Amino acid sequence: MTPLDILIMAAGKGTRMKSRTPKVLQRLAGRPLLHHVLDQAAHLQARSAIVVTGHGATEVEAATAGFTGATAHFDLKFVRQEPQLGTGHAVQQAVPVLPEGGITLILNGDTPLIQASTAQALVDACAGEHLALLTIDLADPTGYGRIVRDASGKRVLAIVEHKDASPEQRAIREVYTGMMAAPTARLKQWLARLDNKNAQGEYYLTDVVAMAQADGVSVVAAQPQDEVEVLGVNSPAQLADLERRYQRAQAHRLMEQGVRLADPARFDLRGQLQCGADVDIDVNCIFEGGVSLGDGVQIGANCVIRNA
Repeated sequence: MTPLDILIMAAGKGTRMKSRTPKVLQRLAGRPLLHHVLDQAAHLQARSAIVVTGHGATEVEAATAGFTGATAHFDLKFVRQEPQLGTGHAVQQAVPVLPEGGITLILNGDTPLIQASTAQALVDACAGEHLALLTIDLADPTGYGRIVRDASGKRVLAIVEHKDASPEQRAIREVYTGMMAAPTARLKQWLARLDNKNAQGEYYLTDVVAMAQADGVSVVAAQPQDEVEVLGVNSPAQLADLERRYQRAQAHRLMEQGVRLADPARFDLRGQLQCGADVDIDVNCIFEGGVSLGDGVQIGANCVIRNA
């Protein structure tokens, strides 16, 4: 099997969060955003995971160094991006510790609901020889890099950052999610050729698409099953929206198992919850850590139950 190395982008400041806490340490369902991503990475049988830190690097590294997700068997490393000069510059910092050969999978530390199955599909699309991009069609693509295809619509030609896009390109709804998989040897070659000749004066990782085309490497795309997998967190409002989406999914999963929830919109799971038969849970209940409810258990309103 082709070796896999995972690179997680976690250097951003998150200015719109207006918080002293680094963005990737903001909490969703009681856990840092970055830990959710590492949870999924742990299922991919990677040989290493490299976290690129920057703003609040010491805090992020301290909070993550002991990460031992349920199936995490990879070698966890950290590299720092100081100063932050763009996504391409961030990945360049990892080159000295990125093992030779294999496939590099790039994920976002502020996109907590990505699923391992989607990440694996991206790796499979790469197959050790293609540049694979995770894309999605959005009703409002504002702020995202647009996917430019050829006349047939089959080949990806380029990704154009929103700030550099023409009015016609901004009308494109297919966008790049910030996640990709590439043959490591090729990726290192492309990173060495990046420049910052653009509106922001930054080194864009997205420029590797044009380089792949020039080198005769096909550029393919994979898409997630659900939009929520690629939604990032840049503001308190976006974090709250993702929290509710996540909790709604947990509530529906429990109800499919037979649990009665008085109001799925007023239910919070911040850990693991196991339920027996005929369990009833009233409104505004919060479950933290590991909780197991036996058959016929009834939980009244406004309870916080932790590790019970």
